Order: sequence, then structure tokens, then C-alpha cells
Amino acid sequence: MARFASHAAALTLAVGALSAPALAVATAGAQGAPARPGGHSLLSSRELWATVDVCDPSDQPNTVGVRGSMPGDGHPKDTMYMRFQLQYLDTKTGAWSDLVHGGNSGFIAVGTAKSVRQGGTSFQLGAPVAGQPAYTLRGLVTFQWRHGTSVLHEATRTTSAGHQGVGDADPPGYSAAQCAIA
Repeated sequence: MARFASHAAALTLAVGALSAPALAVATAGAQGAPARPGGHSLLSSRELWATVDVCDPSDQPNTVGVRGSMPGDGHPKDTMYMRFQLQYLDTKTGAWSDLVHGGNSGFIAVGTAKSVRQGGTSFQLGAPVAGQPAYTLRGLVTFQWRHGTSVLHEATRTTSAGHQGVGDADPPGYSAAQCAIA
């Protein structure tokens, strides 16, 4: 366990989020949430996904980018939020664990809920410990649709591969479920 503890400690992020979504921030101004259709179509939409869009490129060493996409509910006074988290694979147990320090962006407003939005955050990790196995990482994105301070719908997705139109991917078009940092 001590060996793993030092491995996990090395995963502590030097800098939390390097970049926030480059989308307009909107606030909902109405009091109370009007009636909304069920969230089933939002939660089962093909536009609701998470992916790793940056994985240790030469120009951004030890960096993992997590990106999400969420459909709008069609209501311009609603606001959409995403929270990006980084998880590591415990090689002894095979379980995914949240990165305790610096692996959580908190909720970030990504725009009005009138239409589909993408957002993303990059995490800069400390250098891997010499002689330790590669870090295997994945992202977890929590999506919220809000009206004022009321959460209308919430969903969480782990990162998956093969998404098209991933903005800001490095290299362009990159979409993966996991990232290994050696």
C-alpha cells in the first residue's frame, strides 16, 4: 500500500484547471422553474457525452484534457453546467478512484440551454515517479440543467472514445476513453 500511496501522491495536480470552457456564460433571471418536459430525452441524447481530448501531448506534457457535450433543453433562460473530474485506476484493486487534490473543476457554466454546448478542462499532473507504472486516468463529467438556482436535470458520464466534432482536441479529432501517463 505504501508503494501505491506514493504513486497516488504523485498524481496530485500541480495546477487545477488550466483552461475553462470558451463559451458565453448566461444566467437565468426568472424566479421559480416553469414546467419542463421530462429529462429522458436529454439524458438519453447522443449529444450527451464525455471524452478525453488531450492525453500527454509533447507540447503539454503530463496534461489530461476532459471534454463534455450536452444537449440544450430549448429554454434560453435555463443555464447548463459541467463539472469535470479526474479518476485514476488503482492497479492493485482494479477500481477507479477520484483524484483527491486538484482533480475536480467544480461546476462551470457553459451557456444557455437553448442549444447543444461543449466545454472542457485540462488538468496538469505532477511528473510520474521514476520506476512506477504509468498512470491510467479517465474523466467523469457531471452535467446539470438549471433554472436560476433550481437543478432541473442531472447526469454523469465517464469518458468514452470515438466522438466526432470534439472542440479543442490535441491532436485535432482526438477522443479517447482513458489516458496513460508514463
